[in-house]
Amino acid sequence: MIQYLEHKKIDFSKWDQCIHRAVNQRVFAFSWYLDIVSPGWDALVENDYETVFPLTQNCKFGINYLFQPFFTQQLGIFSDCHLTEILVDRFLQAIPRKFSFIQINLNSLNKVDPSRYSVTSRLNYELDLIHPYAKLIQDYNQNTRRNLKKAIEMNLLVQRKVDPDELIALFTENFGKKEGKLKFRNYETLRQLMNYCLKNTFSQITGVYSPADSLCAGIFLLHARDRIIFHFAASNVTARENGAMFLLVDSIIRDNAGKFMIFDFEGSTDLDVARFYKGFGAKEFTYPQITLNRMPRILENTVNFVKKFR
Repeated sequence: MIQYLEHKKIDFSKWDQCIHRAVNQRVFAFSWYLDIVSPGWDALVENDYETVFPLTQNCKFGINYLFQPFFTQQLGIFSDCHLTEILVDRFLQAIPRKFSFIQINLNSLNKVDPSRYSVTSRLNYELDLIHPYAKLIQDYNQNTRRNLKKAIEMNLLVQRKVDPDELIALFTENFGKKEGKLKFRNYETLRQLMNYCLKNTFSQITGVYSPADSLCAGIFLLHARDRIIFHFAASNVTARENGAMFLLVDSIIRDNAGKFMIFDFEGSTDLDVARFYKGFGAKEFTYPQITLNRMPRILENTVNFVKKFR
């Protein structure tokens, strides 16, 4: 039996045990992670936490909705059992009717019937690190090799410990200003997330500095079981000229080559970013995003409020 639990009724110990056992474990689904990115999240739980589904919910203008939190690529249904299309459908059908609008990402092992739901396939890029570095570098494309050579010749320095505020400042002063998607509250969430992960997990922030000791590229790497996740990155104009980000990614691959790990680049709708990931030999995978509009026809034009006010 699937039951809907409001946040205060969730047994977080049992929840995390389920995520830990899940065949499709994702760090984003642990209770501590959800508490940071979506405070007050609710849940669907089957039996004694055999299968679970986090409901990242909010309410604006009297409308309850489910949304995909920032810094959270894949959620959906998690279980140590076989995840069939029928099981996924049962959970989606169990989402309470009070949620009038739903736009969420499931995970790569959640199969959805496109005839029953509005489904968009989103892209992710992953690199299997099991091979030795000498084998992995053979799959770099010509552009990646050229930029890596340039970075080495520029005498750039890779450092394994960068302060979260320094990485956030690098982002806000460059791409963040132009893009404008992240608000102050989102940066505070990111800062809280990075500080927690650096203290309680094997995560790290790695950066590349110029010979003048100026940070020109950095990555927040989120470590989770068999994955190293390229979770948040920033660079400046100098990095685009000296190949700093190519050197940084290559150093991560070099350090972890030969391990039973996946370098998860996460996805991007930006073609240039996707090309950058694929330049290291990363393969393309998909996961579903579902959209379900239950709002009365008179409110149909308010769909975009979810993205604006989440």
